[in-house]
Amino acid sequence: MGVKSALAVPFANVISRGIKKWSRQAIRSQEFWFHKLITEGKKTVFGSDHMFNSIATYNDFKKQVPIWDYETLRVYIERIKAGEENVLWKGKPAYFAKSSGTISGVKYIPITKDSVPNHIDTARNALLMYIAETGKTDFVNGKMIFLSGSPELESTSGILSGRLSGIVNHHVPRYLKANQLPSYETNCIDDWERKVEKIVEETMNENMTLISGIPPWVQMYFDKLLEKTGKQTIKEIFPNLQLLVYGGVNFEPYRAKLFATIGEEISSIETYPASEGFIAFQDSQNEDGLLLNVDSGIFFEFVPAEEIFSNNPTRLQLKDIEVGVNYALILTTNAGLWAYNIGDTIKFVSKDPYRIVVTGRTSHFISAFGEHVIAEEVEYALITAAHEDGLRIIEFTVAPQVNPVGNELPFHEWLIEFENAPEDIEAFRKKVDALLRQKNIYYDDLIKGNILQPLKITVLQKHAFRNYMKSIGKLGGQNKVARLSNERKIADMLLSN
Repeated sequence: MGVKSALAVPFANVISRGIKKWSRQAIRSQEFWFHKLITEGKKTVFGSDHMFNSIATYNDFKKQVPIWDYETLRVYIERIKAGEENVLWKGKPAYFAKSSGTISGVKYIPITKDSVPNHIDTARNALLMYIAETGKTDFVNGKMIFLSGSPELESTSGILSGRLSGIVNHHVPRYLKANQLPSYETNCIDDWERKVEKIVEETMNENMTLISGIPPWVQMYFDKLLEKTGKQTIKEIFPNLQLLVYGGVNFEPYRAKLFATIGEEISSIETYPASEGFIAFQDSQNEDGLLLNVDSGIFFEFVPAEEIFSNNPTRLQLKDIEVGVNYALILTTNAGLWAYNIGDTIKFVSKDPYRIVVTGRTSHFISAFGEHVIAEEVEYALITAAHEDGLRIIEFTVAPQVNPVGNELPFHEWLIEFENAPEDIEAFRKKVDALLRQKNIYYDDLIKGNILQPLKITVLQKHAFRNYMKSIGKLGGQNKVARLSNERKIADMLLSN
């Protein structure tokens, strides 16, 4: 056992005890952070505009502060970019995390000196909880790869800005720097395909023990490794690979192919990081869901998902939630975000402690006819059918076909890239459709009422999604394909390619 792994166990046990303590006192932690955030917010322009001096309770907060999104908060962001201080939080942000927006183009999400530990410590804590539970520490002594965006940062009105993963790269603890791959120079390569090829060269002869990244891009890295080395599995190249850390998308559609590529099922840790805050992480290998990060600078609110676009949605704090209900996630943070809708939906799977699963995006659904099919339902239908038939899915997306040719009824079109396509695509289609109808009664009613016809599956050629992402300049890094869309832009581009 190396020095690092020997020291990791007692450190992990200390951190684990602290996390278990605050997870048992989640409501108290949230009350603490609510009052602390309001107290700090009183010193800001936003706090003055929304009369924070009159806020004493959560009900006061709901009356004074509406739900915001980036487009409505943008007026304050622009004031920060113009050089003002104390706008959303004290002083100026330490960073802007840049991410893709829908209307305004690039979004500039503030990260403050106070909120940096939320991103850095939570990532560390996820690993330490794994060590504390399993006692496995061998990965600490090997090489670790983090497939991330470029760590090169630019100046936006004097504030360093870049992709969240690039910003976090500057805060990797010194004791892990010697273990970290790829090199800084390789991480700075913009072209994703060239970057992956360089990562393969740097890592193929190393003792890789941990790999972290979004599943489809980990798969791309694995494919390049096998192509370069001529090996059949990743375990032949990295026999000591122990741990896969992932986040950003539902892992289940990728699970079968990833582990088949590795050659065996290894341990994995799911995380839920976002530019707006590190929201949750897997704290146990034996329990479902991710532990909500209630003691790390974030006050959470929850809106029933079906109400998120209404004029007066129901807003709940943690103590009022119910297990199994689909909620839109609202954050108030020490980065200066106030009642901010990040666009994700979640469900609680337990309340002791509070654990969640991510169910989709508020903007990613199909409701061309009032069916409101969501990502959780689509993923369940496809994953269940694929598992029963021994199929592996590379990627997929679903879109409505409102105006089909001829006299056909409208339908949902599923565009799927298979690793191994079904021999009987019609039988597979019927199975997926039946599973979706079981999950969504509105969709079922529309088919029974001859408003929609059952879904259709279009099988796409190999690398179809990779080529699509490349064509729109979003290949690699933290970019993801939308699983559902209420219009056909993605579907039509995939078909035209």
